[in-house]
This record gives sequence, structure tokens and C-alpha cells, in this order.
Amino acid sequence: MASLYNNKFYHRDLSWLRFNHRVLQEAADQRNPLYERIKFLAIFSSNLDEFFRVRVSDIRQIKTLNKSLRKKLITKPNKVLKEIKTQVDIQQNEFGEIFNTEIMPQLASEGIHLIGHEDFSEAQKEIASTYYKESLKQITEISCNPCKATQAIFVKNERLYLAAQTAKEEFLLVEIPESEPRFFVFPSKDEKEFYITFIDDILKYNLQKEFAKGNELDFYSIKISRDAELYIEDEFSGNLMEKIKAALPNRDTGQATRALLDPAMPKEFREILKKALDVNHTDVVLGGRYHNFKDFMQFPNPTKKQLSNKKLPPLPHPILENCDSIFKAIDKKDQLLHYPYQSFRPVIKLMQEAATDPSVKTIKMTIYRAADDSDLNDAIALAAKNGKDVTIFIEVKARFDEQNNLKWGAIFRENGAKVIYSYPDIKVHSKILYIEREVAGKLKRYAYIATGNFNENTAKLYTDFGLMTAHKKITKDLKRVFMVLERDVIVPKTKHLLVSPFTARERFTALVEEEIALANAGKKGLIILKMNSLQDKGMIKELYKASNAGVEVRLLIRGMCSLVPGIEGQSENIVITSIVDRFLEHGRVYLFGNNGDEKIYVGSADWMTRNLTHRIEVVTPIFDNEHKQTIRDLINIELEDNVKARIVDAEQKNEYVKNSAKKVQSQLATYEYFRMQG
Repeated sequence: MASLYNNKFYHRDLSWLRFNHRVLQEAADQRNPLYERIKFLAIFSSNLDEFFRVRVSDIRQIKTLNKSLRKKLITKPNKVLKEIKTQVDIQQNEFGEIFNTEIMPQLASEGIHLIGHEDFSEAQKEIASTYYKESLKQITEISCNPCKATQAIFVKNERLYLAAQTAKEEFLLVEIPESEPRFFVFPSKDEKEFYITFIDDILKYNLQKEFAKGNELDFYSIKISRDAELYIEDEFSGNLMEKIKAALPNRDTGQATRALLDPAMPKEFREILKKALDVNHTDVVLGGRYHNFKDFMQFPNPTKKQLSNKKLPPLPHPILENCDSIFKAIDKKDQLLHYPYQSFRPVIKLMQEAATDPSVKTIKMTIYRAADDSDLNDAIALAAKNGKDVTIFIEVKARFDEQNNLKWGAIFRENGAKVIYSYPDIKVHSKILYIEREVAGKLKRYAYIATGNFNENTAKLYTDFGLMTAHKKITKDLKRVFMVLERDVIVPKTKHLLVSPFTARERFTALVEEEIALANAGKKGLIILKMNSLQDKGMIKELYKASNAGVEVRLLIRGMCSLVPGIEGQSENIVITSIVDRFLEHGRVYLFGNNGDEKIYVGSADWMTRNLTHRIEVVTPIFDNEHKQTIRDLINIELEDNVKARIVDAEQKNEYVKNSAKKVQSQLATYEYFRMQG
């Protein structure tokens, strides 16, 4: 596997699997409360589902390209797929070990027993039979009986099925209904011992009685993940939004990228299923007895015990929470917010105020992932209804949020907003809001630029920064960005904002080169970057140059990282850590030492080729010294984390940071930082 693991660039997909391993580490970490460990198993499972639907399907498509073109894109996709399967199998085994040898016994010690149908008591059997007859049977679909190995069987994407071999070349296939909760809690007599089962087991128990006909009939779980790409052949002609809408149903019928099978399934039956489902050996992953572990996000706790983390409710912003007017607060000073430690409520209040303030004339914003039910979006619709000039750019190509974004686009348009949908061949990933007010006969501009989406739900889970400003130069630049989105100009001539795909790469490169020049002059060069992912080879090479010049480079990379640190003559001055904890680290911060007068930027762009070349991203400088110090303080806290931080070394072994300093769990320390400010 030398071509996949080298000292220059770690393979992006294998690095992503190392990130998901960090999630699995949280499930194994006994310092976490029991139900938090269960939740991390669910997140690991959900992440892996998406990985197979997106990344694995992309690699499979590469296999279909012309060989000369394929060489330019990736080395030997078959080798990549084989190594992915090897690593996934290792992680699935670790997953099973954690669940079966740690989680299950600890649940039992708390009086919570997750049982299979073979362990049902007589009373539980009766309850299971009643539940099946009165509820489950009417909504349980028998896909085929008998199914034959020689006929093509279609299994829906990401849906759960039970299969039982009924004859040599025949089997029974049953779809587990999605409309019922995945877990069933049996009535408890003493309120001390509680018994929970999967509805899978209630079905197995009853289907066995219904179809076995006196013989033993074993049911096994199966699940198919399908290609999630929409494959719009020509994005440049016709109505792209309508093409996306028409293509959405294809996602459920795409090529299989993974067949997840119960490892207890006999090999003979496995071969029959592979033939009927039209999957091959490389598609098959032997999971556990149960699939869709993401359902454990809703695993019931019938006890009165505190088995999850103590809640950290969002703290009120010290200025914006109770001010009479958000606009007046921004007039006095730039306002910086940091979710989920602080409440997202001021962003909603800003839009609500804009919707009803007679002085507000114009509102422009981008939406990448909208919340399903949203006070913020209701305020946007109200602004349009009230006659404001409202322009909303909606990225319909935001994967898995297409349908919801289309829904809100229709609502905004019905209320009078101008709605612009996706551009061909480029995504608008920036999180930006622009408002014009008429104050004393003159137009005054306001801007909100963030690292995270306009989504009040994810703002409770993802760590992000948001800047509200009336800074004349920043707002002037942002107006130019919206002129590009509205196709009034082709290139935004921005002086302060870094905008992909126009100036961000060039400006980031210049900032790195400035630190290299300082180091070459015998001064201290410093670069600190916090991002979700780092993959772009051009920017990685720049960081290698910086390291060789003696610049100190500290990276906080939550997810995938292709840069290989600690290599002599290449990256010995680069240290990378990754934090996985209760909140998803999502904010992007770019800090450059600048000979002591630090330059700090925040924005939506990771250093991935897609973010710098194929997306519209906006990154803003932080000019306010108080806000610069706040961000610096928070970055320092994360750099000191020795509880949830892992070292990303050349082999990405995911070893925890260990030192003798006082224990620092950065997310708890950050919450305390803001609590003390309040």
C-alpha cells in the first residue's frame, strides 16, 4: 500500500477513516457517560453510511473513466477500495467489541437490559405478539416470498431488511417499517430492571412463528447503501433547479456501494443474497447483528438516572441578548458570537428586526443548509412580505438538504423574495448576510459573516463564529460579493474579504509567504490554522515551505488531513491536533503572527481544493482588538487540550495528547470562559 501511505500526502479517504476512528474512540472512552458513548457509536455509524454513499461511490465512478484520465485523478481505485474495506472491517470489529463487551454489560449494571427475541420471557413473548398483531403486521412489507437467487431483488437505500433462507435457492425478504420507533420498552414491574428490544427482534419472533411451519427459520439483517450523487449531466443548459428536483428520486435507486450483512449469516446464504442483490465481494461489509446504529441517537433511558452529559445551555450574549436594537449595538461596535456556547438567538433577532424596521430597504443572504422549522426563515419570509427588497441565494446542491432548501425557496418566493438557485459547476458555501438601512437620508450597510450555517438547530451542536459588523470596507466588499451572486459582475474586487474562487488562495498564500519572509529575516514566523479538513496540495506545499523556513505551524484539524507532519526536511515544525468532543468542531480560524501584530481571519473555507477552487466562500478579517483577543484566547484553550485532543502524526495513530499540565478539556473550558464573561 506504499502508494496510499507516503511521506508527502496522506490519502484523503483513508485519513477520513482515521477521523471516524476518533469518533469510535469517544465510544470507547469510559470517561464519557454511558449514553454519550452510545451516541458516539450512532455518530460513527451515520458517518460511515454517508462515507459509502458519497466517497466510495466517487471512487467507483473513477474506475469507469478512461485510463489516461484516471491516472491524473487517483492512483489505482481498486487498491483504494481494498484498503478502505480493510480499515472498515477493522473498525467494525472494534465497534462490535465496544458494544458487546462494554456497553451492553454497563447498561445491565444500570438495570437496562437490551435483549434479543431468544431471551424473551413468556410475558414478553405475549406482549411482542400483541404489538405485532395490533401495530407492526399492518405496516410490515414482505418484499418477496419466495425470493429467488436467479431474480434481481431491489433493496431500498439505507432501509433495514430481514432475510431468511427458506429453500436451497430461495429466501424470504421483509422490510422493517420506519414509521415505528426502533426500540420497544417492555413494561417494568419494579421500576428497577428495564427490558428493551429492537423491533427487529419483535419481527423475528413473530415472523418465525408465521413462516417457519414447524421448522427452524433464522432471520438475518441486511442493509444496502447506494450512490448519493445526483449526476446532472448538463448543468449549464436548461433549469438547473428543476433538474436537481427531478434527479432526487434517483438517489434511492443508485448503484450499491455497500452491502452490510449480519456476520452470523451462513456463507451459502450470503452467496445467494450477493447474486440476487447484484453485489460483489468488495461491496460486502460484515457488520453486527443489527444495522442502522444511528438509531441509537434515540435510545430510550427508562430509568431516572443521569446517564448523559450535563447540559450546557447556550449562554446569553452579554450585549446582544437584551439590547433594544441589534442595529444600534452593531453601530456602536462589531459584535462577535460563538455558538453553541452563546445563543444563536441574536441572529434571529437581527432578521426579525430587519423584517419590521421601516428603515431597512434591502436584505441579501445565502442559505446552504436551512433548518426544517425555522424562526429565522420565517423572519426572512416576513421581510419579503413587508415589501423589503429581499434576495436569497439558495444552494440546492447542498447534499442531503436539497429537498428542504427547495421547500424554503418556494416559501420565500411566495412571499415576494427574489430567489436565486444553484450555479452550474460551483457551490455557494459562504454564510453571509447583507442589509441596507436608510439612516438620516443615507444608506448604511450591515454585514453578518459566519463559519456556520443559518440554522438554529445545528447552532446548538456545531462550534462556529459569527461576526456582525457595520465596518464600511467589509460591508462594501460584501456588497460586491452579492453582485457576483446576482450576476451583475463576474469578479468581486474585494480589498479586505478573502473570496473563493477569486482571491482566497492567492491571499492565503501571500499570508504564508509573509511568515516565511519573517523567519528568513531571523524573526518569529507563526501560523495557527483551525479547520474541518486540510487536503489541498498547493496549500500543504506552502505549509511545508513555511516549516522548512523555521515558521512554527500549529494546526487544529477536526476531520480529514492530508498533510504529513514531523518529517525531517519537510514538516518537522508542524504539529497537528484534532479535538473530538460533545460538540462538533466546525469553526475556521486563520491566524498569522505578523511579527507580533497578529492577523486573524474567520470564514467558511477549509483548505480543500473544492473550497478554494470550486466554491464561493467568504473569509473576513477580524479588526476589533477585543474580538481578536477573544479568538486568540479560545485558540490557546484548544491548543492546551489534553483530554479530548489527539495527535495527528505521520501515521495518524490517534494517540491522545498526554502531558503533565493541568487537565484541560477545551470545550468545557470554553463554556466556562464565556460564562465568566457573562
